[in-house]
Amino acid sequence: MFTSTLDSPIGKMQISANDREVFAIFFPEEIPEESPNKISEQAKSQFKEYFEGKRIVFDFPMAQPGTDFQQSVWDELRNIEAGRPISYAILSKRMKNPLAIRAIASANGRNNLIIAVPCHRVIGSNGELVGFSAGLWRKRWLLEHEAMISSIGQSSLNF
Repeated sequence: MFTSTLDSPIGKMQISANDREVFAIFFPEEIPEESPNKISEQAKSQFKEYFEGKRIVFDFPMAQPGTDFQQSVWDELRNIEAGRPISYAILSKRMKNPLAIRAIASANGRNNLIIAVPCHRVIGSNGELVGFSAGLWRKRWLLEHEAMISSIGQSSLNF
């Protein structure tokens, strides 16, 4: 396992990779000693650009283990436009599976590639911020950051 760390505006990020792809991104309590490789450093560079407002889409190699259903949810998350969060109900309709809201929410919660696979762009049907493994305060920051850098015309989202 290779790791790179980044001091971001929302805390220290750890990017974990193998020799082919990034497989985990998170905000741990304790940061281990770095042991980077080309892929983890590429991801770190792209996250720097993201936090500087210069990037919204990530194209470093990434993969995470999961069922076919989980993979389909994670693929659909990447289609959510930055600055335009959607509800779980809308996500389930996009996936042509309107009765699978809970299963979709569960798959969303199992995403280990936070920010790059933008699970933070899914909110409750009532507009409330719900579930984010890195903390709701980070989710709010990410959504507001993306609204600003994607030129949606808002400096703050109302939740």
